[in-house]
Amino acid sequence: MATIATMQCDIVSAETEIFSGRVQMVSVTGSLGELGILPGHAPLLTGVRPGPVVLRLESGAEETFFASGGYLEIQPDVITVLADTALRAEDIDEAAAQTAQEDARQAISEQGADFDYGRAMAQLAEATARERTIEELRKRRR
Repeated sequence: MATIATMQCDIVSAETEIFSGRVQMVSVTGSLGELGILPGHAPLLTGVRPGPVVLRLESGAEETFFASGGYLEIQPDVITVLADTALRAEDIDEAAAQTAQEDARQAISEQGADFDYGRAMAQLAEATARERTIEELRKRRR
């Protein structure tokens, strides 16, 4: 029986460590696009865009997490996601994500005198990424 190559993966936020364990692969959205990381990947440091972080565990099962942004450090045998906020996809409140998305869109369309466009767009991006993470979780469970 062939041995499957694995690497250490740690997902941490400012509050806590969300995941630590051996994985076969990590899929995450970096600053320049989607990344699929396998054992032995070249070292890399990049920003993380809000969205799903999918891990294929040592057992072959998959787990999905949400990262609201942060940094990704890749070393040949260690992947570290340093997220601003991170949580398991199952813990995302779908109704709250939809409400946040609607509120951000409404704020952008109404633009009052004290409107902060950058902040509204960041809120919209994060709410949309939470929705995308929920969809990714549903797709993988089928």
